[in-house]
Amino acid sequence: MKYKKDIDYNSCDMKLLERFFTYVKGVFICAVFAVLFYKSIIAFFLLLPFSYFYVSLKKKQKIKERKQKLALEFLEGMKSIAGALNAGYSAENSFEEAYRDLSLIYTRDADIMREFYSIIHKIQMNCTVEHALEDFAMRSDVEEIMDFAEVFATAKRTGGDMIKIIKNTCKVIEGKLEMQREIDISIAGKRYEANIMNLVPLGIIAYMWFFSSDFMKPMYHNITGIMIMTIALLVYLIAYFLSQKIVNFE
Repeated sequence: MKYKKDIDYNSCDMKLLERFFTYVKGVFICAVFAVLFYKSIIAFFLLLPFSYFYVSLKKKQKIKERKQKLALEFLEGMKSIAGALNAGYSAENSFEEAYRDLSLIYTRDADIMREFYSIIHKIQMNCTVEHALEDFAMRSDVEEIMDFAEVFATAKRTGGDMIKIIKNTCKVIEGKLEMQREIDISIAGKRYEANIMNLVPLGIIAYMWFFSSDFMKPMYHNITGIMIMTIALLVYLIAYFLSQKIVNFE
């Protein structure tokens, strides 16, 4: 089976429909801010360019999620490689055996399947295993894969007990990923609370806008009101990004 060219995991190519709906959501957010903070169509057009910033944030989020998924998939690949080496396969042939094992778990379009197929193809083209694995590690920019590539190259170059080294590396990486999962689970509730709290200020402004319009009227369509609402918007955005940074740590 032929795959596309090597993947750059630091870029995100959204499908046309997904990109469209992401831009629509960004435009909608700009419209909400323009209405709540300025009550002005001019403000909407001034804020509109920030929809591109929202799309950029979503792309970074998708890149991060893809790398996390790839790290978990690669852990299974390492276990299969260790099993193949333990069964007597050479380092080169262990990737072919691991590919067959992974095909029972993942579809052929999975990133790990594409990468192992690419490594096998490069080996068949007389590329060393270390170089093929290093290329994958550099493109993925995933710490676990980069660590494994370095350990694998060192073990093969020095003639060490590769099976034992790879198994120990698997245990270390598996422990690290398990710890990250436990952290994600433990702060899932706090992350949900943070998202709710981020909506509260907007809800308060909307409530006052609908039920105390006379109280909010001085905040719109005058220089003083625009300055106050702009400061409020900046404070809100700073608080939002701080809350996201707190609940999304590595």
